[in-house]
Amino acid sequence: MKNKLYLILIFIFLIIIMINILVFAHKVIIFAYVEGDIVYTESYFSDGKKCIDSKIEVFDSQGNKLLEGITDENGEFSFKTPQEEGDLKIVLTAGMGHRAEYSISADEIRGSTGLIKEEPVSLISPETSLVDLKEIQSIIEGTLDEKLKPIMREMIEIKKSQEDKISPTEIIGGIGYIIGIFGIIAYFLSRKK
Repeated sequence: MKNKLYLILIFIFLIIIMINILVFAHKVIIFAYVEGDIVYTESYFSDGKKCIDSKIEVFDSQGNKLLEGITDENGEFSFKTPQEEGDLKIVLTAGMGHRAEYSISADEIRGSTGLIKEEPVSLISPETSLVDLKEIQSIIEGTLDEKLKPIMREMIEIKKSQEDKISPTEIIGGIGYIIGIFGIIAYFLSRKK
């Protein structure tokens, strides 16, 4: 009777381990960025496969749904920035329990739409001073910094997710430990008889 109980417990333990490995093997990722007055999203699985025909929902900072749509054959979806002020939360539902979220701050939205101001353009005279060039350089650097913030944030998130990823070596090592435990259990069970 004890032998059957041990085997049942070991079998349940193995099933739980295999389920956990499968859950980590196929994570879904969404990335969004703002250009002008358009928000662009890209969705993909951790293995690089695009999320095709997946549902995208956009919520405001109070949790009200603003819009929804479906990703295209490249896993992309875009929409015009809503008139409401505040942060946006974009939720991707890729089926079979795959879900990811991405937040865009109000500063990112305002920063990208407020960078270009429509003003009459004057011709630059040949007497343009070096100070004006430095001002232009600082404006360009500031604009680039604003545009690169979401990309840098996404790179940090990807690096964090890769640190949590289980490598094939760890999986094989875990299976080796399990087989070793089975061997020890089998040894003690055979000695009792």
